[in-house]
Amino acid sequence: MKKQLIVGLFLASLVASGTAMAFKGEQFSKEAKVSVEEAKAIALKTFPGQIEDVELEKEAGGSGLRYSFDIRKGKVVHEVGVDAVTGKVLENSVDDGKD
Repeated sequence: MKKQLIVGLFLASLVASGTAMAFKGEQFSKEAKVSVEEAKAIALKTFPGQIEDVELEKEAGGSGLRYSFDIRKGKVVHEVGVDAVTGKVLENSVDDGKD
């Protein structure tokens, strides 16, 4: 029991630190040439802040496969889209929460 708790806390700390990142759309990751960690670095360089949500999705534009990051800086949340094949930034806009 104690060992399970320690392992659980360790895994939770990895997720919190960004070392192991679970995300929506992970089933598409085999098609991506850019890892979620690489895309995360690109997104944070584009709009520095705290990542609140990550999704890998099929969407028009670019290669058709993109990582979508919701990044909070103060009261502002930006959506930054990174092409999962090329690493190109496809979107960097204020997230109005409508989608």
